[in-house]
Amino acid sequence: MNSVLVVDDDKSVARFIETNLRLEGFDVRLAHDGDDALDEVARDAPDLVLLDWGMPRMDGIEVCEKLRADPHTAHIPVLLVTGRSRAVDKVMGLAAGADDYIVKPFDPLELVARVRATLRRNAEMRAVSPLTGLPGNYRIDQEIGDRVTAGEPFAVCHFDLDNFKSFNDAYGFLRGDQVIALVAYALRVAISESEAPPPFVGHVGGDDFVMVCRPEQAEPACNRVIDMFDEQVPALHDPVDAARGSLEVVDRKGVHRQYPLTSISIGIAMSGRKQYRDRREVVAIAAEMKSVAKQTEGSSIAIDRRTY
Repeated sequence: MNSVLVVDDDKSVARFIETNLRLEGFDVRLAHDGDDALDEVARDAPDLVLLDWGMPRMDGIEVCEKLRADPHTAHIPVLLVTGRSRAVDKVMGLAAGADDYIVKPFDPLELVARVRATLRRNAEMRAVSPLTGLPGNYRIDQEIGDRVTAGEPFAVCHFDLDNFKSFNDAYGFLRGDQVIALVAYALRVAISESEAPPPFVGHVGGDDFVMVCRPEQAEPACNRVIDMFDEQVPALHDPVDAARGSLEVVDRKGVHRQYPLTSISIGIAMSGRKQYRDRREVVAIAAEMKSVAKQTEGSSIAIDRRTY
């Protein structure tokens, strides 16, 4: 259940909005001035703030700017409610950081629709990795769940970098981001070259990625990713390390240790003879296969064929 904080100094308007949102299944809290609103957000951050512009002492614009200035609240969507209908006022509200704008008097159906649309857009934005631009955990979970429900054959491929911590320790996280971006690029190329329907690719986070596709697409696409990654990743290492074929990292005790160049391990779970009952089951098997692949030095693939 999504939570909405309604902020309006007119208590009758606030109650009217609260009633309509509660009827649509929202959890609603009320605040009647800007200070109370900021206190409520700090105490328990809502999924959305429905904010009246014209309040005494601290108006909605100032509240919105304060929410956007605080890293802990900057992500919360804000729907600005006002009696001002001029284009310049709308621009001012959006410039302050509001996600949308609704003019009084409004139809309750329009209000609910705008709340839902704002929440949906926010969820979609948060579901995308800012580094790779690929869908995140929410969409990955949804995609696998849809495949399980459909009951048709599919494959889940779990990609994970090897010796990535050593790479970050040696070169820093900014160069680590370049390696992650290379994986994302290789995945995009691989799915663009796959036969229809195009595979789904998501970024779990860190150095973990997932591809969901038809079983016959999995191994060719994964091999394409490995070929591109192994060809291009040496250039992201220092030339001396690339030539030597290993990284030298000084540990916390001052001991020099050598690690292989960064590679990629892929675990593939297949759905065929066995129909998975739960998305977590297929994810667990893909993770198990990834651990098997990691036992081989260099980039490798491990496929669970027990159920296909």
